[in-house]
Amino acid sequence: MLNPTTALTAVLALAVGTAALRLGGLALAGRVRLAPGVQALLDRGTVVLIVAVVAVATLPGSRAADAPLPLALPLGVLVGAVLAWRRAPFAVVVLAAAGTTAALRALGLG
Repeated sequence: MLNPTTALTAVLALAVGTAALRLGGLALAGRVRLAPGVQALLDRGTVVLIVAVVAVATLPGSRAADAPLPLALPLGVLVGAVLAWRRAPFAVVVLAAAGTTAALRALGLG
């Protein structure tokens, strides 16, 4: 187990590093020009990263083989994704996704 001083030092180092990266990006944004191919790759990478985070947070992890597949969360996210794709207002997307998930859980779909 880490002692409290080591843990606090690690947290502070990570906080400073994160702040430096973010401020560095803001400072260099207008000064560094990327090739169009590199910029397109970074744009696609952003989308892939967001989709991966949503997939990991939404899809069920390990479960017993005979346990029912929980459908409420994936279907709620699907409703939100469709509404976002159709360019619905953000509040509508969030409320519809949360409402769908809550309704399906109330119906026992997990």
